[in-house]
Amino acid sequence: MSLLNTPATTGIDLSAFSAKLDDARAASLELGATTTQKKNEALVEIAATLRANVAEIVEANERDIDAGRANGLSDALLDRLALNPARIESLAVAVLEIVGLADPIGDNVRGSTLPNGVQIAQVRVPFGVVGAIYEARPNVTVDIAALALKSGNAAVLRGGSAAQNSNQILVSLIQRAIAAHGIPEAAVQSIDEFGREGARALMQARGQVDVLIPRGSASLINTVVTESKVPVIETGAGVVHIVLDETAPVQWSVDIVHNAKTQRPSVCNTVETVLVLAGAADRVLPAVGAKLAESGVTIHADERARVLLPDAVPATEEDWETEYLSLDIAVRVVDTLDEAIEHIRRYSTKHTESIITNDLGNAEYFLNRVDSATVMVNASTRFSDGGEFGFGAEVGISTQKLHARGPMGLQELTSTKWIVRGNGQLRP
Repeated sequence: MSLLNTPATTGIDLSAFSAKLDDARAASLELGATTTQKKNEALVEIAATLRANVAEIVEANERDIDAGRANGLSDALLDRLALNPARIESLAVAVLEIVGLADPIGDNVRGSTLPNGVQIAQVRVPFGVVGAIYEARPNVTVDIAALALKSGNAAVLRGGSAAQNSNQILVSLIQRAIAAHGIPEAAVQSIDEFGREGARALMQARGQVDVLIPRGSASLINTVVTESKVPVIETGAGVVHIVLDETAPVQWSVDIVHNAKTQRPSVCNTVETVLVLAGAADRVLPAVGAKLAESGVTIHADERARVLLPDAVPATEEDWETEYLSLDIAVRVVDTLDEAIEHIRRYSTKHTESIITNDLGNAEYFLNRVDSATVMVNASTRFSDGGEFGFGAEVGISTQKLHARGPMGLQELTSTKWIVRGNGQLRP
């Protein structure tokens, strides 16, 4: 059903909005039949265009940063919003990494030949039109556009008012790059000019948009999941845990927790809660706490942990369910590994969890009993990332269980269809 036939719940020009989605559909049909070589050439052009326009991108981003500060954006959002030459170079490198990845379109997932000679194959195909709603994350503009392009999808992007100047220049540069290689500019479009009403309209555009991916705060994601008529791949907030068991090496505990909290605290795979088994608390907590304190981390600790961390502030129930996205961390002492797992089941957003241990049995028990998208042993939770997993970039980290789970790359932007080839066979 066309957007124009849905109840008019917005104050935007629905005709202009629907025309954009129609253009995206037309572009997706053309892109779905585009060769891998042509898509790769366009991606190489995108990377080169980003590198050639660093000053212009930074200038636009600085306007967003200034406006964000004036509007009271949190430090975490300002960090996610910021684009500097190094981050722009990282975006260009990620685009080139996508060039080197196998094109999933046309891959044979499974198949068979019936006794009568009919050949059946399930193959990967693009979704068609992929919508994305996100906030204060201009890097997502490039990541999703590049992944959508390689997987044969048109991308319709709502990047939010906080990054409006940054997204405008990035989309313009991407469109220029793909047009130079004969790919319609409508394959990558922004609907930021329609504001929040445009985001609401995108959520109602069933039939014109094939799948919608939200990235951002828990409130944004919940709004999209509950209000959208378009199928949604749910990405999630990151209330991420690290467990230190009785055998956890002190240096590993110190280094991994510190890296997972401070390497970039404003992102969803940073650790927010550390659960320490009582048998390890005396041995590891003082060292872990001291290293965190050196980096200015505020520790919110339960009563048992505060005995060993006297400078910590008392933890409340709210701390266990908080995604800080800042230099704050919650610490709790538990008696058993099962108690730690039960805490995770209650408070986790099912994003990423890790255990530090030298006990193989505990490691396997944790891996098998913890039901999150990514579960780790003896590694920083910061590795839960599409780039680190070899995807070049990521669409987001899915915390749902249908279709896609964990970091999403090219394959997660595909569906399948069945192809049947016969030679005049009839079903008896």
